[in-house]
Amino acid sequence: MSNVATITKAAQPDIQYHPDYVKYQERTHRRRETESLQPSVPAGFPQKLTSPLVWEGKDIEKRTDWIYQLSDSQLDEIDGALQGFKALNKPLGYINESTFPLPNVGPVLRGLSKELHNGRGFFVLRGLRIDEYSREDNIIIYTGVSSYIGRIRGRQQDTRLQNGTSPMISHIKDITSTVDREKIGAPSNTADKQVFHTDAGDIISLLCLSPAAEGGESYISSSWNVYNILAKERPDLIHTLSQDWPVDGFNNPKKPYTLRPLLYHQPATATSPERVLIQYARRYFTGFLAQPRSADIPPISEAQAEALDALHFLAEKHSASLDFQKGDVQYVNNLSIFHARNGFRDGPGRERHLLRLWLRDPENAWATPEPLQYRWDTVYKDITEDEQAFPLEPALRKNVGS
Repeated sequence: MSNVATITKAAQPDIQYHPDYVKYQERTHRRRETESLQPSVPAGFPQKLTSPLVWEGKDIEKRTDWIYQLSDSQLDEIDGALQGFKALNKPLGYINESTFPLPNVGPVLRGLSKELHNGRGFFVLRGLRIDEYSREDNIIIYTGVSSYIGRIRGRQQDTRLQNGTSPMISHIKDITSTVDREKIGAPSNTADKQVFHTDAGDIISLLCLSPAAEGGESYISSSWNVYNILAKERPDLIHTLSQDWPVDGFNNPKKPYTLRPLLYHQPATATSPERVLIQYARRYFTGFLAQPRSADIPPISEAQAEALDALHFLAEKHSASLDFQKGDVQYVNNLSIFHARNGFRDGPGRERHLLRLWLRDPENAWATPEPLQYRWDTVYKDITEDEQAFPLEPALRKNVGS
């Protein structure tokens, strides 16, 4: 008889991009029956976060104080800033508070930026006059207004275009009618449901140019609320989330994968309160369409698979649906809020089309955890005015984050 040693290679758990609640329940039951799970949160971590950033979706849906309705006089001031910037004949990368002056609206927007970082963590700016402007003018207005929320704009791709520029704006639109689905690696370019996740960077902003004919609702959920629920009911998953995960580099030859936690704890300092940050996008652990999970990198564990599902289903259960209308701009603290969207159907003249900016406000910004610094630098570091590109139409892209 030959002596043959069998080597068992760890396999990727049975988990896909679109969460399966039955599989989630079965995995939870199996792990509880067969494993010894930690009964308390990691040393030093909070048992419960208390902050305006902790909120219930159903409570948010009953309120309207998170909507800031622009008045006619404010919209006229924004129009004046648009005309003033266009008269400068400068590239759009030069849009900032000095080239897009808003003497009355600007201080209001700066106050709302503080709300993003220290208050509820999100707001909706309502009423931009989308139909009165060209696509480029709407991009100038959106970028100019947003420069008061976050002075630094982020790159929407991790590789510069061939001419040395980087797109600052991303079009969130279904392009499957013009691009083969098999070439698409991000759900933002499809009409598919997007599960709860975070993007790259500090602040996510979305401008609604046009809603869908049907569906496409936008959802947000407090990740601090999700943390509190897990800390109380499943502290073992706080351990899992705060340990290293193999984040797929999607065939990046220099970095096939990176190891980092999904959850970070920041103790209180003399200048900032205690904070918890959760940063993740599910497709980096399950793959999506043209970007399946890489076969030659370490798989996630069963505990990590359960934690991914727990984040999604808890976020979904406690989420708020925002009534996203044409001319609305959502601003969301990406460090304390998960976001998602419903699947949708476009129709003639009613094609869902959003514009996205990633922003950072140096005055109010939270400290960036060291394991995330490389990603943050990819988005925000050393951006020059002349590097910035603002494409007028959607294109297939490689993502930094979502």
